[in-house]
Amino acid sequence: MLKQFAVSVALLASLVAAPARAETPGVTESEIKIGAVFPFSGPASPLSNTGRGLIAYVNSINDRGGINGRKINLITYDDAYTPPKAVEQVRKLIESDEVAFMFSQLGTPGIGATIKYITAKKVPDLFVVSGATKFTNFAEFPTTTTGLPSYNTEGKIYAKYIAQTAPDAKIAILYQNDDLGRDFVTAFKETLKADFDKKVVTSPYEVTEPTIDSRVVQLKASGAQAFLIAGTPKFAAQAIKKASEIGWTPLTVLNYVSSSVSSTIVPAGADKAVGVVVATIAKDPNDKKWADDPGVKWYRAHFEKYLPGADIGDSNYLFGTHQGQILEQVLKQCGNDLSRENIVKQARNIKGLTLPTLMPGITINTGPDNSMAYTQLQLQRWTGSSWEQFGGVQSADAK
Repeated sequence: MLKQFAVSVALLASLVAAPARAETPGVTESEIKIGAVFPFSGPASPLSNTGRGLIAYVNSINDRGGINGRKINLITYDDAYTPPKAVEQVRKLIESDEVAFMFSQLGTPGIGATIKYITAKKVPDLFVVSGATKFTNFAEFPTTTTGLPSYNTEGKIYAKYIAQTAPDAKIAILYQNDDLGRDFVTAFKETLKADFDKKVVTSPYEVTEPTIDSRVVQLKASGAQAFLIAGTPKFAAQAIKKASEIGWTPLTVLNYVSSSVSSTIVPAGADKAVGVVVATIAKDPNDKKWADDPGVKWYRAHFEKYLPGADIGDSNYLFGTHQGQILEQVLKQCGNDLSRENIVKQARNIKGLTLPTLMPGITINTGPDNSMAYTQLQLQRWTGSSWEQFGGVQSADAK
């Protein structure tokens, strides 16, 4: 009778435990499944090295035994930077692969096409790689956090910088015709106010366009003395190169997404990009000034082991590494409570996280009123061979 009672208790315990384990799809005692979508092909494919950087860092986590006894099963798919493909891949991850949550999905168009679906499914959608301001609206998207500084924050920093450096300059803005580019235009409108219509000329482009050379020629003809390029690396490189070819030398500002030396500066021509200004969050591991920096030394060792043969000068790999470190922090904070509610709670409860390859003074803080990993940026200028920082750490609210 006692033996039968023990068996019954064990059976009851297993029945009670089963739903607890199954409560969060993709979570077992030894594994957590996480989904991600990147543009491994298509017009924004250089940005997909963010995904490769993330994969490499997750491999390093698993080599160290995982987190809280669980290995990370990171499932990644290609959306070719197209919204329909993004929808297909995200549905596959959630409904077929049954991931616990989405992490680091890259690309404003694809995120825009999938965020409402992910929200309706109540799936955590963490640190998406877009600075589109609308994705930071926690009331509308309560399971989403963002991994890029918002384009509005970045745009306001640039607008203030141009206004201070060249107060009388006419400003040309070449921008990607989606939420990425439009947020920069809005930031300039909010900063310049009544002066916007008098001082700014804009030219939107579509990601399907093979070249934006004619747009650069038209913007030069406007007489602008300052030039903001708000897009992805392929088009940023084209714009810098074309401006140089036609003898246009405005004060040129580039958005952070397109600041990779390997993806933008080198294709444009390092000599043609001299003087270009961009805001960043990260150290350049190829810059001699960081040669003895402990964080950069760690990154170079990590890179050699987990990304052999890749180009360490491509900052997208570094950004992906940062994403992996944020993922690690969130999972550590979750402990053994991997309910979707706690995953979102911990993603919005990161306090003073410093990463070894972030610029000095830049920290990651999220909270009840902030879904963004980054709200600070450091301005820097291309010298022809490296980035030269100036002006200190900036935020949208800085005077």
